[in-house]
Amino acid sequence: MAITGVAIGALAATGLTFASANQALAEEGCKVDYKVVSTWGSGFQANVTITADEPINGWELKWNFPSGTTVSSAWNVSWSQSGTAFTGKDVGWNASIGSGQSREVFGFIGSGSSTAPGQFTVNGDVCNGPVDPPTSDDPTSDDPTSPGEPGDKVDNPYAGAQVYVNPIWSANAAAEPGGDAIADQPTGVWLDRTSAIYGNDSPTTGSMGLEDHLDEALEQGADVIQVVIYNLPGRDCAALASNGELAADEIDEYKNDYIDPIVDIMGQSKYADLKIVNVIEIDSLPNLVTNVSPRATATDNCDTMKANGNYIDGISYATAELGALPNTYNYLDAGHHGWIGWTNDDPQYDNFHASAELWGSLIGENGMTADDVHGFITNTANYSVLEEPYWDVDQVVGGRPINQNGDVKWVDWNSYNGEIDFATALREELIDNGFNEDIGMLIDTSRNGWGGDYRPTGPSTSTNPIEFVDESRLDQRYNKGNWCNQAGAGLGERPQANPEPGIDAYVWIKPPGESDGASEEIPNNEGKGFDEMCDPDYQGNIRNGNNPSGARDDMPLSGHWSSEQFAELLANAYPPL
Repeated sequence: MAITGVAIGALAATGLTFASANQALAEEGCKVDYKVVSTWGSGFQANVTITADEPINGWELKWNFPSGTTVSSAWNVSWSQSGTAFTGKDVGWNASIGSGQSREVFGFIGSGSSTAPGQFTVNGDVCNGPVDPPTSDDPTSDDPTSPGEPGDKVDNPYAGAQVYVNPIWSANAAAEPGGDAIADQPTGVWLDRTSAIYGNDSPTTGSMGLEDHLDEALEQGADVIQVVIYNLPGRDCAALASNGELAADEIDEYKNDYIDPIVDIMGQSKYADLKIVNVIEIDSLPNLVTNVSPRATATDNCDTMKANGNYIDGISYATAELGALPNTYNYLDAGHHGWIGWTNDDPQYDNFHASAELWGSLIGENGMTADDVHGFITNTANYSVLEEPYWDVDQVVGGRPINQNGDVKWVDWNSYNGEIDFATALREELIDNGFNEDIGMLIDTSRNGWGGDYRPTGPSTSTNPIEFVDESRLDQRYNKGNWCNQAGAGLGERPQANPEPGIDAYVWIKPPGESDGASEEIPNNEGKGFDEMCDPDYQGNIRNGNNPSGARDDMPLSGHWSSEQFAELLANAYPPL
């Protein structure tokens, strides 16, 4: 256990950071940032970033350590050391660095001197240095994406930021075989019950309450912490596995006992310099479009929540109260392309425009303004891929476009083929519905990699549109509506800032290894019911096109740890570990 404690201490200070304590500048078209992120005794952890003036497609990085310094382990790199000479090479997926792009290429654990090497070479070119480190990690104030003065909200809180690593999740990950490769990644802190605000010793949240996490973020030197606000009355009205503790009519309890204490804690002066990203109420508002009468997909619970207005009331209240704080960044949950991606002139088939209108209707409720919303997040705790590289939804196969062919059930007339094109289009639609033009999008990539043996390497040659799609697609689910513990899934893109225009960051809001719901009914005091979509033998319903659930067997309650699922996510990671 002492070894694990050292490992977690080393990893806890990492995250999304491009700020450099020891920097080498290039005269030959490259720059290397060698950042020591944690030290203990005679050991240290460092992360290495390469910046390219000209595109790099495959890199070999070399340097000489101070005498007596050795590397004991490294990740995302093929490495060797002879005496003081260190050589690191790309591992394929991280080989490419675009012109002007900075990429954190690998990290390592070392022992001995943590002093930065005096010279680096990339593919034989000398990156000269080191130069004097900057006196502050804060970029200049005229950079629109840079951290500003305390209380000033920046355009993108993730840009140049070190993001908080939850030590509870990190310890779980590091304890699994191979888990230390990702145990330094930032994940969301889920406040899924009122007691989670204070620490309730549950397997989901452990003994740490919100204030404990915020204090730990300060200890780590983090710039950003990610918190999931998730306790609406009548929560998840179209599902059962993630139902919450509050009944449909308990809106006062939600406001007074849940939101108000969170606001009080986040508003403490000691957190003034900490950027708090709030992901607000996943799997909520879109249900009031897709799962209410007169649609065939309606549920009684969603009809109730639409009628009583408590989703609108609760989310607008939470957004307004949290948005009034100078250090918070609110991102509202926006479903995913396999849920909201349908556009149609017929209201009973239009999810996309109707959902954007519904989000727009929040403005003005409970004093909420557009300024209280920094952006939206898609694919939270879901499995939809970023993009399908080998086919397009409007591609003509078999004589007509795929998304105009009702026989292709995977597409089923959906206008989008992945989260990037969906999030990009939805952003514009949300702006048209009253939100600010500078809103940014987040995409949860924690489990949408779909690597492994079944991942295709090119498009199908079939002229049958059904076979063509099934043989070409990365996403291996039976249906895009399948959401519970999907078998065969893998880790997706690692968290990173500014991956695409309009996308603030790829994030891991759902901590990999935590269950979506129990495979069978398990009595509990957490308000979590049994949902048949988590039963691997379940053959589906109208909301998933009457397809098999695709769920893993032997899974615990939602939020509880599964070693088996974590191992599968590691094995099927894409980009690979």
